[in-house]
Amino acid sequence: MRKWLWMAALFSAAAGAADVPQMSSGYTFAQKDGKALYAASCQGCHMAKGEGARGAGFYPKLAGNPLVQSPEYIVFRVANGYRGMPAFAGMMSDEQIAAVTTYVRQSFAKPDAPATTVEDVRKLRQQ
Repeated sequence: MRKWLWMAALFSAAAGAADVPQMSSGYTFAQKDGKALYAASCQGCHMAKGEGARGAGFYPKLAGNPLVQSPEYIVFRVANGYRGMPAFAGMMSDEQIAAVTTYVRQSFAKPDAPATTVEDVRKLRQQ
């Protein structure tokens, strides 16, 4: 697995593409910005514009998905995972989960959605 990650990082650097997510070291995400976190952790399955995908698996769309409008729903799913989606609670801080869920809600569901707060994430982590 490490060899594959190393090769992916090398290819990304060689390609010089601006839209290639930065690789994180270790088991936690280094990105802090919601858009960067989405690119590094969500985009591979849910696609760049949140349109979802079907093929080897089913990856639900986020764009226009009414469930994404609920801050409680999306924070809980990101933290705890669901079916084939991994739980990111051990890989992202409360601040990172708040940032990525705010990005998803405001970019794909409702542009005027209020930001998810760190306190929102802390409350849902305790459930």
